[in-house]
Amino acid sequence: MLTFYYHPLSPIARRVWLALLEKQLPFEAVLVNLATGEQKQPDYLALNPFHHVPTLVDGDLAVIESLAILDYLEAHYPTPSLMPSTSQAIAQMRMVQQVSVNEIVPKFAVLAAAETPDEALVQHLEKVLSFLSQQLGSGDYFGGSRLNLADIVAGASVPLICRLGISLESQPAIAAWRQRLAEREAWQKTEPGEPEFLQWRRYIQLMVKRKLKSA
Repeated sequence: MLTFYYHPLSPIARRVWLALLEKQLPFEAVLVNLATGEQKQPDYLALNPFHHVPTLVDGDLAVIESLAILDYLEAHYPTPSLMPSTSQAIAQMRMVQQVSVNEIVPKFAVLAAAETPDEALVQHLEKVLSFLSQQLGSGDYFGGSRLNLADIVAGASVPLICRLGISLESQPAIAAWRQRLAEREAWQKTEPGEPEFLQWRRYIQLMVKRKLKSA
């Protein structure tokens, strides 16, 4: 059986969690308590020397980095598929994944630490959402009528920035897509409740303060 090391408030780990649920794969979930430093314990470092979550173990193989894990799951457990079949669709999927990783995720700490997002950050994320809307087009998902890995990666991030004050009012297609995802069982199982979300935000704020003190 697959073993999935994660933290429920990590949007990066959530990508893998969503994929495991959508692919209906049996797995054992092992919570790594980031607040108490479990990710730096020797047993975990033997699996992931960079002390991040997630990590996926399949037999003797330990896979780190969320996008590598998603690729492994698709290659090793291809049914049901979350991978597009055409070159154009694969390129689109990769673009959405990379934009989500590079242009949304780095903004989490800034958003979580701020009482209100600054204007430059809001404008940047609005540009990202506009790009995602263009890629979505008129489809239900980035793959048209079928969910794919673009939805998994973007869908782990966009709901969180909305909870941190970013509006989707000017992006109705993305708002409808977000609602569509929220109705899926995998998203319902992995969406943090308000107490957990506030706990995550306090943790991020604490990490930001520590970095500022050590700078």
